[in-house]
Amino acid sequence: MRDYYDILGVQKSASSDDIKKSYRKIAMKYHPDKNPNDAEAEKKFKEAAEAYSVLSDDQKRQQYDQFGHAGVGGAGAQGFQGGMSMEDILNNFGDIFGDGFDPFGGIFGGGRGSRVKKARDLKVNLKLSYVDIYNGVSKTLKIKRLEHCDPCAGSGAKSGTMPTSCEQCNGAGQVRQVSQSFFGQSVSVRECPICTGTGQIIKNPCNSCGGSGLTRKDVEIKIKVPSGVSHGNYMTLNQQGNKGPKGYQSGDLIIFFEEEEHSVFTRNGEDVIAEIVIQFYDAALGLTVEVPTLDGKAKLKIPPGIQSSQLLRMRGKGFPRMRGSSRGDQLMRVHVDTPQKLSSKQKKLLDDFKNTNNDTNPKFRRIELD
Repeated sequence: MRDYYDILGVQKSASSDDIKKSYRKIAMKYHPDKNPNDAEAEKKFKEAAEAYSVLSDDQKRQQYDQFGHAGVGGAGAQGFQGGMSMEDILNNFGDIFGDGFDPFGGIFGGGRGSRVKKARDLKVNLKLSYVDIYNGVSKTLKIKRLEHCDPCAGSGAKSGTMPTSCEQCNGAGQVRQVSQSFFGQSVSVRECPICTGTGQIIKNPCNSCGGSGLTRKDVEIKIKVPSGVSHGNYMTLNQQGNKGPKGYQSGDLIIFFEEEEHSVFTRNGEDVIAEIVIQFYDAALGLTVEVPTLDGKAKLKIPPGIQSSQLLRMRGKGFPRMRGSSRGDQLMRVHVDTPQKLSSKQKKLLDDFKNTNNDTNPKFRRIELD
């Protein structure tokens, strides 16, 4: 899947205005009116629209910069090519083309700047284990979202009846208001206040949905979570949220990631940290010990003479870095355990050791406070 910045021919640091200008140029070049019956031009037109839909949205752009295509729900599979027609694209981005370049304005009744309304987004939380985050994982989410009512097929009208055309707007869903000013005549278009933009009036509402055409249903959504995500990151699946009334585009499904607490590790960025407790004699003599990691067991060499609170670094044993091939580290903080009960034999051995040590006086050090 091509990089969105490459599609629009801009740098990753490009401003919103630069992105808009570049998209307009490409859209004008490959617009279907200029390239009738040209499948390749239509493909490039849709491709550019897909890229612009992400990069023109600050929230989606941030996700894309961090996670790539996975962060915006794989828009190429679930966004434009999966659910948006040429009409949808032109309705959503019609104002990009400027005056005099709206081929569908007279056909669909909206005119330039008429945008498809969007249903409410659906937000859910997803808890992930450290192992899920380390490896990346496929999940099946069970959610409740608004779907079209089955008994009325989403019309909102009672079985055996049909919605009637709104008399106020003649079914257009919009009303035009002409006004005179010092500068001449102006025309404004607004949503019809009677039918709220649907173009229809329901006189006999459906018993199941009450005339809304929508009911809440249980659905399953399969997603692929990239490795390395962290608490507070989120993923947007285009048009996988709530359905809306007739003429509305489905909302997005926004998935916020949460981290489950680990029994051993604490996360710090891409690094993980844990504490290892060793006996004082092992601290003096050193040892090699098997320790847990996010990817199974690994050997850790503890050098002789190590002190409490010292950190040992296991490189590359942390979480993967987003959009990169490197990984963080695993830090093991050493705690030297001092025995509280000793046998007579143990006390004698320690006394003998003490007597062989010439440096037995306590030492004092200055503490730096944070």
